[in-house]
Amino acid sequence: MDSAGLPTPVRRRSVLHGLRAARRASRAAQYGRRVALRWVHLVLGGALLMPYWLLTMVVVGVLLPRTASQHSIAGQLLALAAALPMAAVTGLVPVVRALESTAARALCAGTAAARLSVLPSRSWAARRRTAAWFTLHLFLGGVVAGMSLAIPPAVVALLVLPTDGDWQQYWFGDHPPPAPLIALGLALLLAGAIVAAGALLARAAGPLLGPTPAERIAAAERRALELARRNRLARELHDSVGHALGAVAIQAAAAGRVLRSDPEFAAEALAAIEAVARDAVGELDAVLGLLREEEPAGGGPALDGLDTLLRRTASAGVAVEARLDPGLGDLPPAISREVYRIVQEGLTNVLRHAGPVPARLHIRIDDGKLTVDLTNPPGAGRRTREGGGRGLPGITERVAALGGTGSAGPDAAGGWRLAVRIPLATGRAGAGQEAGA
Repeated sequence: MDSAGLPTPVRRRSVLHGLRAARRASRAAQYGRRVALRWVHLVLGGALLMPYWLLTMVVVGVLLPRTASQHSIAGQLLALAAALPMAAVTGLVPVVRALESTAARALCAGTAAARLSVLPSRSWAARRRTAAWFTLHLFLGGVVAGMSLAIPPAVVALLVLPTDGDWQQYWFGDHPPPAPLIALGLALLLAGAIVAAGALLARAAGPLLGPTPAERIAAAERRALELARRNRLARELHDSVGHALGAVAIQAAAAGRVLRSDPEFAAEALAAIEAVARDAVGELDAVLGLLREEEPAGGGPALDGLDTLLRRTASAGVAVEARLDPGLGDLPPAISREVYRIVQEGLTNVLRHAGPVPARLHIRIDDGKLTVDLTNPPGAGRRTREGGGRGLPGITERVAALGGTGSAGPDAAGGWRLAVRIPLATGRAGAGQEAGA
């Protein structure tokens, strides 16, 4: 028993019944609002049809005066049939799709509305679809608007005014139904027409006002280019700023440990931190140029700046024994920049994961291929982030963009080896595409 004296199961059932009733009332209210919006949209279509219909009524009255006067319904239907092709021609205007899509969003909900294109038609396929939608909108709108103007007064007349039975016998024979029943039937006919016409328009909105297959392909290509730009920016930030921050962190930790016992070494570490930070600011400015869709001055660091990178890495505790074969200065700038970033990320991984250990770097050109070989012995085994970082995936993306292959993992001596092979002919093409992205 609860405080109201009702058994707990009874109270629970009553609460559930109330919640279901509230949900049904909410759904009914949402459905009513949707039907009202669709009716307004249809009436707007009828209003747009009026100029075409009036013009064709004049033409029909001039060409077929007897038909227009003696059979007014036939003349109006003929005028309607002649008005629709004129509306279809108007639908070929590019801006009509943008206007109609904006208005049609009230018909659709959620993802259906998002699929409608709000851009002007740029191809004849899109224009033809828009013309079909515009014609359908005006035709159904004209029918519903005409019914909305005629049926409500008729319903009121049937319910309020005395009726003459002649027209009832004409339509229903010797046993016509009562006037209130006829009024109810007319009201249901209007409601059914509104619901059916609105549902038909909502169903046709996606196929007729949505993007064409060619537009979808173009949008997918634009999206792919945008993702390529974002990935490139993420790689540049990770490799340049990440390397600098890693070196600064290691040097700052070393300076802190010997600040009292070896002030001279601490001063050297602080000077190295200053130099690394200054270089990082320059690289950050180049990366921000990519963010602003500007081409950075000089295009960013390349292999001609490798000596500075090696000195910076040595000051952080990783002495690099480098062998650089001749011909690296003749590489295209785009390939030279990408290889620089690959080496930079490899050295950053040595700093982060192995610590102050010696490393060996060999870059050579042999048989039309550029090879990067970076090895280091096992180190102190620094703690890494759970799930790994973004360095190796970034290297993989750069190598793939250059059409090469790469591997990274433990070597036979228990250390770590990064090996990259880039075919220069394919690499030139891939680098050009990457730069264009």
